[in-house]
Amino acid sequence: MQPLENPIKIAFFDIDETLYYKKEQRIPQSIAEQVLPQLRAKGIIPAIATGRTFGAFPDAIKPLMNETGFELFVTTNGQYNLYKGEVISEYILTTERIERVLAKLTALNIEYAFVTADEIAVSKNTSEVETSLRPIKADYIVDPNYYLDHKVIQLLAFFPAERHQEIIDANVLEDDLKEVRWHQYSVDLLNKHHSKARGIQDVLSYFGLDMKNAIAFGDGLNDLEMLSTVGYGVAMGNAEDEVKALADYVTDPIEQDGILKALQKLQVI
Repeated sequence: MQPLENPIKIAFFDIDETLYYKKEQRIPQSIAEQVLPQLRAKGIIPAIATGRTFGAFPDAIKPLMNETGFELFVTTNGQYNLYKGEVISEYILTTERIERVLAKLTALNIEYAFVTADEIAVSKNTSEVETSLRPIKADYIVDPNYYLDHKVIQLLAFFPAERHQEIIDANVLEDDLKEVRWHQYSVDLLNKHHSKARGIQDVLSYFGLDMKNAIAFGDGLNDLEMLSTVGYGVAMGNAEDEVKALADYVTDPIEQDGILKALQKLQVI
């Protein structure tokens, strides 16, 4: 395979089922032993681009968050982005907009959550909330009024896909929000113009780089904009079919060292 046409300066990696094998709660050994040091040796910045809030990163990834691993983070679907602890950009929902959503979700008897830079606070504990959230952040807060004194970046709503039409009919999204499903019982609710791609653009601008200088790896529906916008988008072998369809390249699944193999085949490392 020929090397990529444009030089790669930053490599962005989704967390769940891309970097982090959730089933076994581990990061493939090849990431720490080969991927990160070889990227660094080439002068390429390794970065995380995730739907998770910074405070909900899995424990397995924390030992890699240092000067030899990850120091650049695009989090909460590109809405809170930082480098070496310095915030590059953040996008906050207004209290008025939040309250319009909550009124409609409450009328539908749908529970919700507030996502900040470090925390997730839910309106009420239910089986749907527990099933979806506990694997992401077990120590979430229960407080339906959390938004009143915290900066909320994103909302979550807890309902199965078959209730989607109720959300549309109730005009929960109005003309400015979108819904991105990430679990059988939960969706992200965020500004329709925001995505990992938006966060990546902020990051690249910070470094004075172009999209053509970025490669990204992902597997889920919230990776669609990212993979279609960066210079080169790679879908994991375990990715959703829709993600594979738009990627520039489909690599092996996470448990088969898909990231390492793709970077080698594309001659990035």
